[in-house]
Amino acid sequence: MEILEIVAIVLTIVGVVGCVVPILPGVPICWVGMLLCHLSSGAFTTSDLVVWAVVAGGVTLLDNFLPAVMTKRFGGSKAATNGSLIGIVVGFFMGPLGLILGPFFGALVGELTHNGSDSARAFKVAFGSFAAFICGTGIKLIAAVLITIKIFGVV
Repeated sequence: MEILEIVAIVLTIVGVVGCVVPILPGVPICWVGMLLCHLSSGAFTTSDLVVWAVVAGGVTLLDNFLPAVMTKRFGGSKAATNGSLIGIVVGFFMGPLGLILGPFFGALVGELTHNGSDSARAFKVAFGSFAAFICGTGIKLIAAVLITIKIFGVV
């Protein structure tokens, strides 16, 4: 096994972890692992690399815009959107449960700060933010695992 293949495997593992850690761009990291694997062994076609680069970019864009879109779709304010983002960052330091609940509580606090008189609406908005986080994480994990399967199929 060549050094590039070992680095590709490490990047793939880091990429999958990056799908649940908000600071790391998981799917693009997996794609770089795929590229290194290709450079090492020529295992993938140019079409494979281009398609997966588009998937990595698309999933990353979707993940960045989905929380704002869903929060707004559920009637949230800018404060709820910002609260959700803050909740993701704070939740990161509180472990797996914090990562899951951070966006919910962040959006809830943000919406209550914006309009404290409508707690039912604030919970609805917080649920939208939570749903967006779960959907985005799921989509990233699917893409990262598919890239990982392709890489481990050739290493």
